[in-house]
Amino acid sequence: MPKYERTYITQANFILHGGDYNPDQWLDRPDLLQADLELMKLSHTNTFTIGVFAWSALEPEEGVYRFEWLDKVFDDIYRIGGRVILATPSGARPAWLSQKYPEVLRVNAARVRQLHGGRHNHCFTSSVYREKTQHINRLLAERYGDHPALLMWHVSNEYGGECHCNLCQEAFREWLKNRYNHDLDALNAAWWTSFWSHTYTDWSQIESPSPIGEHTIHGLNLDWKRFVTDQTISFFENEIVPLRELTPHIPITTNFMADTHDLIPFQGLDYSKFAKHLDVISWDAYPAWHNDWESTADLAMKVGFINDLYRSLKQQPFLLMECTPSLVNWHKVNKAKRPGMHFLSSMQMIAHGSDSILYFQWRKSRGAFEKLHGAVVDHDNRTDNRVFQEVSKVGKALEKMSGIVGTNRSAEVAILYDWENNWALNDAQGFATETKRYPQTLVQHYRPFWERDIPVDVITKEQDFSRYKLLIAPMLYLVSEETIARLKQFVGSGGTLVMTYISGMVNECDLAYLGGWHPDLRKTFGIEPIETDTLYPRDRNSVHYRGQSYELKDYATVIKVYTATVEGVYEDDFYAGTPAVTSNQYGKGQAYYIGGRLEDQFHRDFYQELMEKLDLRPVLFVKHGKGVSVQARQAPECDYVFIMNFTEEKQAVVVEEKVKDLFTGEEIEGEITLGKYEVRVVEKRR
Repeated sequence: MPKYERTYITQANFILHGGDYNPDQWLDRPDLLQADLELMKLSHTNTFTIGVFAWSALEPEEGVYRFEWLDKVFDDIYRIGGRVILATPSGARPAWLSQKYPEVLRVNAARVRQLHGGRHNHCFTSSVYREKTQHINRLLAERYGDHPALLMWHVSNEYGGECHCNLCQEAFREWLKNRYNHDLDALNAAWWTSFWSHTYTDWSQIESPSPIGEHTIHGLNLDWKRFVTDQTISFFENEIVPLRELTPHIPITTNFMADTHDLIPFQGLDYSKFAKHLDVISWDAYPAWHNDWESTADLAMKVGFINDLYRSLKQQPFLLMECTPSLVNWHKVNKAKRPGMHFLSSMQMIAHGSDSILYFQWRKSRGAFEKLHGAVVDHDNRTDNRVFQEVSKVGKALEKMSGIVGTNRSAEVAILYDWENNWALNDAQGFATETKRYPQTLVQHYRPFWERDIPVDVITKEQDFSRYKLLIAPMLYLVSEETIARLKQFVGSGGTLVMTYISGMVNECDLAYLGGWHPDLRKTFGIEPIETDTLYPRDRNSVHYRGQSYELKDYATVIKVYTATVEGVYEDDFYAGTPAVTSNQYGKGQAYYIGGRLEDQFHRDFYQELMEKLDLRPVLFVKHGKGVSVQARQAPECDYVFIMNFTEEKQAVVVEEKVKDLFTGEEIEGEITLGKYEVRVVEKRR
């Protein structure tokens, strides 16, 4: 994509602001539904996701449909100038469907069929459920496909989980036959089933991993996770058949997730595969702001990493499909956002590529599980409370930011993230159970660039490496020969590659490479990792690098050097004085290997050298202290730069070029002061 090209991911030329609206819960209160229309205008919201869990209201009995209420909602929202994201209802099915067709109920890994209830608990293989979901989706597409309010399809909701029923077992066996060309010997070789005499002699003997059965064959575990992703995508593709057929002009999304405590990508599905089937990436962000285990800035950095991953999946803007305007109801501690945090966190999402700020939920449910989850409209229906006023403030600001819609920004740095690698590494019976922390390690390497305002793409192994000056691939434990060849080519063609401990150990079948480190990796890095030392949590070592000593914990690699230059050495233990950090010239490029898990200050100093060497620059130079982040989106005519204070104190910053405040029109150059949680959004003309 050209550097400053716009990509409109919906037909809207404005930032979407609104969120999940559940009028189906209030059909006996037409007065509240009418009041909502006025509240929508007062809160400066414009887009509403309807029908996420509305199947019972749409089809209360099999074959009996009630669309009149949804007709009115569509018409009313359009009448006030709003738009609708229409959800398909498959995320939670009505009780009559579970009762009449029990095969749709999911079976867990212990082979126990679940009862009706909850959500996201259906069998993705069931032909009945596929038929029923596709049918209701067809009716929705036929009825609303041409409605002028319809902006996007939101398919199901937060896909996840797995089913181990007989239907899924048969589907898994067929998937394996296709993967291994109907060659059972090839499967046995790939899974190394001769270990513990687990060789399969018939396809029917293969079962999904189970705590009451086989769960020690790593190749099986890995292929099962791949199958779950593929089967979930297959279910999704079945759902969208009528949507593609009847509304080809309406984009399709489904909402991705992230773990909320450590804020790492959702691990149940390989989103790099799922992304190829979506028109737009969207995700649900629920960081635990103001928690007691990290600073606000540290949490903001993690949010930035996830944003940059999901934006990079399609190299275009994404949507924030859900967030809370105040608090959630399912954290261990559900702390409310402090004054100013909602505006700041919303601006951060826009800064990293979102074209929306959408909430769960618009109006609080009166009962059940989410009755205390944050919402724009509380149980009191008031507009003078803090939350409603802060939502309105965000809405007013977004109305001035239409020029940002569709913009992206270029990056010369990429960090490689791989779901399959994390699955395999977590399964590995080696190292330490609690300290592998692959996604968290990537965030450690992301930190120096976030702190220095250098744009970063977080990419997957299928994406183009050649567009970047610097590629960082920490802890790439599982890596295929194809990916190794591409990494070698990247360096040979002039790229700079950084790799770390616990990399290049197994292939895509989770089989160890024989004969030492892969020859292409040895050539590229000029070294060979000989041994990995795993440390206890209290153990410490250190590395001497560039005249300084840096603390090391968790992991250290004993390295044999061939052609590489030794840049740093270990200071303690039986490998004291041996190489810990190396660099190697290969072809036109450079490859660096970091042998141990080192403290954050090492990463700051190490990557600062590379930033200078590779001339990596922020979009706008702003001098600032720790906790301030500067992010940008680039339009054809100007850069939109967000200067954000993720601290609880005032921060003095120096803007080194003349810019204009997007909201006030004020020209800014030189020193300015940001208050607690304050954001300044400025235009930098080219």
